[in-house]
Amino acid sequence: MIRKSIFSILILSAVVFTSCSKYQKLLKSTDNENKYEMAMAYYDDKDYYRAIQLFDQLMPFFRGTERAELMAFYYAKAHYEQKDYILASYYFKQFSKNFPNSKNAEEAAFMSAYCNYLDSPPVSLDQTVTYDAIKDLQLFINRYPGSERVAKANGLIDELRLKLETKAYNIAVLYFKMEDYKAAVINFQNLIKDYPDTKYRETAMFHIAKSYFYYAESSTQRKQGERFQLCTESVDNFLANYPESEFGKEALVIQKNAQKNLQNLTILQ
Repeated sequence: MIRKSIFSILILSAVVFTSCSKYQKLLKSTDNENKYEMAMAYYDDKDYYRAIQLFDQLMPFFRGTERAELMAFYYAKAHYEQKDYILASYYFKQFSKNFPNSKNAEEAAFMSAYCNYLDSPPVSLDQTVTYDAIKDLQLFINRYPGSERVAKANGLIDELRLKLETKAYNIAVLYFKMEDYKAAVINFQNLIKDYPDTKYRETAMFHIAKSYFYYAESSTQRKQGERFQLCTESVDNFLANYPESEFGKEALVIQKNAQKNLQNLTILQ
């Protein structure tokens, strides 16, 4: 049994070695026609690593031919299949730029944006790629408004925008927890301004009122009147928009305390 296992390993090693040896000879070969056929064969066999290496050698040789267009598209797709989304996005974008009349130009334009979507990082990290993905998806929609991919592109944009909304909301909440109430107010207000239909709108409006109250409490007496007044106005605005909110009772308590503080300030003056 052990001998059979060793024999199988030796056979497998020999096959792998022979295969590698043939591939190395192919890389060094000057027979570009054979290389082209093998590159396509490797691609069809999903051996994208070897296909990419051969495409690298062949694309300068076939520049300006019909094969150059096909290889450029497969080159981008091979990187995508290897989950190298940064390079795939770049090469898809280059393809749509260099071959605008190609039957694959639309797919390449979409895939360039889609790769950025796939490369978009978690909410806690920098969202530069997310912004790039949204921009590219919108450019795709503008360029191909009749495409069957438009619905998917819009769906992807919605997903990415939600990620940006969530990041903005988390930052505002973090300021609130850090008791930097001025920054909390600004960030909650910016969230509502930048994303008017955000699912966090109700919570954000409530926290604006709450942040104004704590901000006023920690302010100098000269500034308290203005900030308690902003708190009461924020509560009115919140309840006008969300009269049945679960935060309604707490909001009214905050407003009552703010009004009491305003009365005390009036007496002191």
